[in-house]
Amino acid sequence: MHDATRQKVTQRLRRIEGQVGGLLRMVDENRYCIDLLTQIAAVRAALHKAEEEILRDHLSHCVADAFAAGDVNEQRHKVDELVRTLARMTR
Repeated sequence: MHDATRQKVTQRLRRIEGQVGGLLRMVDENRYCIDLLTQIAAVRAALHKAEEEILRDHLSHCVADAFAAGDVNEQRHKVDELVRTLARMTR
């Protein structure tokens, strides 16, 4: 992962960490269920954005490099790996 992406993802995950901590406090305080569900959805959306950043970095560098190198086996490997990963992400 490139440094710029790593920094953005790290910042995003630290924010998510704070959101989850806030969510735990809300549960401890027996807050309203709808408020909890709203915050859970926000955490899920934030995780999706982090996932998107990492995927974009992987495609634009790791996968692109495999295709630029011209190694057909490595290209197939990257495509298979990507398909498996996307399948897991969409479950």
